[in-house]
Amino acid sequence: MNRILKEGLILFAITVIAGAALGGVYSITKNPIAAAQAKAEQQAYQNVMPDASEFVEDESVSVENANKVIADAGITGTEMKKVLVGKDASGAVVGYVMNVSNMEGYGGELNFTVGILADGTVTGYETLINNETAGLGQKAKEASFSDQFKNKKVEQFTVTKSGATSDDQIDAISGATITSNAMTKGMNACLAYFKTLGGAN
Repeated sequence: MNRILKEGLILFAITVIAGAALGGVYSITKNPIAAAQAKAEQQAYQNVMPDASEFVEDESVSVENANKVIADAGITGTEMKKVLVGKDASGAVVGYVMNVSNMEGYGGELNFTVGILADGTVTGYETLINNETAGLGQKAKEASFSDQFKNKKVEQFTVTKSGATSDDQIDAISGATITSNAMTKGMNACLAYFKTLGGAN
């Protein structure tokens, strides 16, 4: 009995020490990780909207309203995470940057930042999370796919596997139609919300 008690106490002590060590590591790394994520997000904003000098929260935009619009539009598996207004040095609105996630990728979450100018022109997207298959869904990060959305002013995008013939059509990544559809859903979610901000395509 004493042996069992002793072993139990040893295991308990090991658990407490391990937990304390993990907690210490977390407290040490939490702030640097958060800072790195914030830096990556800021860089993504600048990449999709280089004409803006600052990106600010504004009462005219709302994540809650965006997600209601997305749901009402029937766009599944998609959630708006952040919406900011891009302004130039004079304070004039250049457009909007939206951080959106779609959970219907082949490898799970696809998270990316989209830029839309005030006139409704999509400036492109910058990927933040992509756990898709290397050589397939990972190609969503490459210009051969992402450039299809750039400088387009459309109501919404659709994916095609037979070759795009208009601005609103996106050629699917070969062997990664699921990823292509998930990325396009995220983009369409951003366009749907943009239309409610007074923008017209």
